[in-house]
Amino acid sequence: MITDLIVSFLLSISPFGEAKVGIPYGLINGLNKYVVFIVCLAANILVFPLMFFFLEKVNTHLLRIHSYKKAALFVARKAKKGSGDQIRKYGFWGLIFFVMLPIPGTGVYAGTIATYLFKIEKKKAFIANTIGIIISSLIIWGTTIVTMKGM
Repeated sequence: MITDLIVSFLLSISPFGEAKVGIPYGLINGLNKYVVFIVCLAANILVFPLMFFFLEKVNTHLLRIHSYKKAALFVARKAKKGSGDQIRKYGFWGLIFFVMLPIPGTGVYAGTIATYLFKIEKKKAFIANTIGIIISSLIIWGTTIVTMKGM
């Protein structure tokens, strides 16, 4: 049980699915639905400060490495293209909407990168990302529970 909870947490903090993967994993493995939601939500919210620290402190040093810089520019262009119009047009609400969409390519990682690239106030961006994460997690949590009842 504790192993599945740890895996759910790690999936929720990873860029390869976030809580969109962690919540279903925990529920499918029979963990308490409320514990899974809280643990995965907390892990996903934790991404913003960790990712922002990386972007502000570590990223600047790694940009000196050619292959890293090339990959970082690719990710930055994708993030600007995917979220740019929405965030520029709707600001705070656009960031919430972008983060809350439970589809690949959106979420707190992309939202944090967009925050960094568009130089959005960190406190407002954290609130927008958190609201988006909560909504996305509720959608995934509810959908998974309903789907599992139909099995």
